[in-house]
Amino acid sequence: MELITPQAPTVLDTFAGAGGFSLGFHLAGFKVIGAIESDKWATQTFASNHPEATTIHRCIQEVPNDELRTLFSAHKPDVIVGGPPCQGFSIANRNGGDPKDPRNSLFREFLRVGQVLEPEFMVMENVPNLAAARTSSGESVLELIKRSLEELGYHAYSAVLHATSFGIPQIRQRLFVIGSKKPLLQPFPAPTHTLDEAAQPSLFGDTLPKCPNLWDAISDLPDLKAGEGAEDQGYTSEPLNPYQRELRQGSFRLYNHKAMCHTKRMVERFESMQCGESVNDVAEHLKPRRRNSTEIAYRSYDQNNRRMHADRPCHTVPASFYANFVHPFQHRNFTAREGARIQSFPDWYRFLGKPTVVSHKLLAREQRDEERHLCQYNQIGNAVPPFLARAVALNIKATISQAVECTSMVAI
Repeated sequence: MELITPQAPTVLDTFAGAGGFSLGFHLAGFKVIGAIESDKWATQTFASNHPEATTIHRCIQEVPNDELRTLFSAHKPDVIVGGPPCQGFSIANRNGGDPKDPRNSLFREFLRVGQVLEPEFMVMENVPNLAAARTSSGESVLELIKRSLEELGYHAYSAVLHATSFGIPQIRQRLFVIGSKKPLLQPFPAPTHTLDEAAQPSLFGDTLPKCPNLWDAISDLPDLKAGEGAEDQGYTSEPLNPYQRELRQGSFRLYNHKAMCHTKRMVERFESMQCGESVNDVAEHLKPRRRNSTEIAYRSYDQNNRRMHADRPCHTVPASFYANFVHPFQHRNFTAREGARIQSFPDWYRFLGKPTVVSHKLLAREQRDEERHLCQYNQIGNAVPPFLARAVALNIKATISQAVECTSMVAI
């Protein structure tokens, strides 16, 4: 879908993954000029969906300053975005905030790219728990990042944004840090949607629409049993609501809607579950078994294989969501496309690589390096929800437009 104007501002995506962050900027009318990503399959996904961009498949540390200048001197980015790997800061990580975790220092690479290319804006995304992370000397990592931006000549701002506040049917919070060469009166976008049953007045005096729920996101997709579906298929119904119409705009085929294969016993387990229940709530004989054993595994994670409520936003879509959620009505886990819908990816955005892979530790042990990449589910779960990125981008674009108008008035 081409949304770019001849004077479109430009964006470069670092730690790009499958491209959710820069896709949001594209949907806001920016031109995506490049990406840096270390994973093979995620790079292929990005390049396939952004064929005009310069896509670099390498670790960001391996891209020297001179190469950055050469590649992007002709089309200097107005904005650089990036989501440095966040596991080192994540509350889901057993050693969250560990100063020895090398992933905690990758934000310096993000800053390096900004120092070399000097964009008007630097936009970084991470987990909210980044605000609580400390360096080995006890300094706030967030304040360190903001101070580093200020040392590069930027005004720095940070805020936690809620996905549901921008029409995304998912309970997800993300921390954004914005660096701007000029001071900003409103660095972050105002909410466009609400979760409240009672409509809330917006800044303009009208009312905010209610955020779509899970069923609003996926109800038009073809019904599938375990193992059914295909990587490329046709639609079987018309879109049923505005959210579906928006995500289907520009798409004539349905990609990545293939259900995982489940055993008969697992299907029976799902059949016994009500919305809100997980594997810990099923009958004894249906509980998961120990690996390579017929014994029941009494220790299981409560968030695994939980049947979602159709009339609510979905829980946060993680990288391994193929094992986290059960469809509200069909007796299977979500497909990659259903996860993409919940993340707000449009249907024309196709994910490449295998749908799932086994444990990366097992792949390393068996020397199956060709499979040690981010599968479709990983790419989707790791991504910044495009509609959330779009809201940030539109707010920045308004600032750029105002600056251009002011310059024009001065010229006159």
